Amino acid sequence: MLSLIVGLGNPGAHYTDHRHNYGFRWLDTLAERENLRWQMRFGGALAQWNHRDGKVWLLKPLEMMNLSGQAVGKVARYYDIAPQEILVAYDELALPVGKIRIKQGGGSNGHNGIKDIVRHIGADFHRLRLGIDHPGTKDLVHGHVLSNFRAEERGIVTDVLDDACRYADLLLAERFSDFMTRLAHHAPTGDPL
Repeated sequence: MLSLIVGLGNPGAHYTDHRHNYGFRWLDTLAERENLRWQMRFGGALAQWNHRDGKVWLLKPLEMMNLSGQAVGKVARYYDIAPQEILVAYDELALPVGKIRIKQGGGSNGHNGIKDIVRHIGADFHRLRLGIDHPGTKDLVHGHVLSNFRAEERGIVTDVLDDACRYADLLLAERFSDFMTRLAHHAPTGDPL
């Protein structure tokens, strides 16, 4: 079972709706759904979820994105959580808006938050990759990730966040293929996850 779920983003109200804050938004949605309360600890916002299958920690690192690994490392060491018990949710340029993929291990694919987490705990954690689409060329990436979702994307993003929360029990139990199947069946026709 997963013991720590991390959502990546940048702290500060002006970043709230940015594509780069997709991980934060998912954890906020999950915490609200489960009536969890955030506390400031270990350089992040931390919430305890007393799930029926065991205790799970939710963490939003509150340093800038490229320093996310510091808080993740502190929580993992304090609660003796192995990388294999950690899931990190973050924005993924390589996937279109509305798509989600899960994988374990691997490289950072240029994502600075993932790069820093790998530096602090190694690469063997699970990743929930939330698609934000690629702007087309590398020189547009910085502005793209720090932009808000377009009006026509917002409903898709809300649906993705709700579905990822609805089936979070499957994530916790590491039933990742079941999670993906449920999301695919629940997605609107022509919009597979």
